[in-house]
Amino acid sequence: MTQSHISVLLQETIDSFSDVDLKIFVDATCGAGGHSSAILERYPSVEKLIGIDQDPVALAIAEKRLQPWKEKVSLLSGNFSIVLPELPERGIDKVDGIVMDLGVSSMQLDMAEKGFSFMKDGPLDMRMDPSSELTAADIINDWSEHEIAKIIRDYGEEKQWRQAAKTIAEARKKGPITTTNQLAEILRPIFAWKKKGINPLTLVFQALRIRVNNELEVLESVLPSAIDMLSPGGRLAVISFHSLEDRIVKNAFRYAASDKYDTSGIGGVFLDKDPIVKLVTRKPIIPGDEEIEANPRSRSAKLRVVEKL
Repeated sequence: MTQSHISVLLQETIDSFSDVDLKIFVDATCGAGGHSSAILERYPSVEKLIGIDQDPVALAIAEKRLQPWKEKVSLLSGNFSIVLPELPERGIDKVDGIVMDLGVSSMQLDMAEKGFSFMKDGPLDMRMDPSSELTAADIINDWSEHEIAKIIRDYGEEKQWRQAAKTIAEARKKGPITTTNQLAEILRPIFAWKKKGINPLTLVFQALRIRVNNELEVLESVLPSAIDMLSPGGRLAVISFHSLEDRIVKNAFRYAASDKYDTSGIGGVFLDKDPIVKLVTRKPIIPGDEEIEANPRSRSAKLRVVEKL
């Protein structure tokens, strides 16, 4: 893995902490350390930075990149939904800033052995954490046609989810589907892609990756924990890359900023509650034309930020 990942919306993300007295910072998706190094360069007030990632190869790169600040940096291996809530056990009760970049890094997409992309032939793996058990090959070869269809429909939002699942179920009768090329070649004939918009294969691969890593469930569970960890005036910045993620982030932020609970179900009565954050970004920040041209993978990125009250 080479250090080729370009951090999306980097300047906008770093700027979102300009009004915060940053002492303790968490990069919950550290990757190769792009956001972490930028935070440490911009804000010398940071006394401790915790970087979290479940990819040990990425963490090794981050360790080298963050060497100039090694006295300030602690790198922790694991999924942020597990590691972040455990920080109080490490003596860190409150933090002043948290960033979550939910995208798959360019490095990971370009690693054929990860199996994230149909552009490179590799095993149907798709695990962010190599120690996890479930792989995309397990789903494709062992799960029912109905289960596969639901994954493609719910996590890929691909219109031809039924046909895609049926095609996979028929193809695997001839033998196991074990590589990204195999799966792509099996599905290409059913998609009439005219090189406009998102390639349907991208959506199928996205759906499998999300399910293998339980990405949406993990995100939904970690956001309240992240907000709870913030000091008053601290900020949480989240960069999402597709509508499913952005919807979860938007709803979690709006709920935390609202002074009402959901309806009680009794005559449509709303119950009061105290808001715990304010929305720094009422609408998401998106990349400009210049960034999209330089890095086409940034085109779907959205940055949302909240501040703890």
